[in-house]
Amino acid sequence: MRAVVTVVGKDKTGIISRVSTFLAEKGVNILDISQTILEDYFAMIMIVDVSKATLKLADLAEESRVMGEKIGMSVRVQHEDIFNVMHGV
Repeated sequence: MRAVVTVVGKDKTGIISRVSTFLAEKGVNILDISQTILEDYFAMIMIVDVSKATLKLADLAEESRVMGEKIGMSVRVQHEDIFNVMHGV
């Protein structure tokens, strides 16, 4: 099963490291990643495989949100199908 992870916030050192380490610790594999910096703002979107995750998707989403708050970022995890419907893809 695949999910979409979005990370948005003020740019700072270590964002990619913190998020990717967090996901790896939860058994999530990053399949594709795109990131950009727009002036002082960081934006990243990842397609991830959660089939071997150690948490249910809802729990992964909540723990990701909390981790994001700790690093001053907005981190969201959504099932790929839900993300596609919400964004009209």
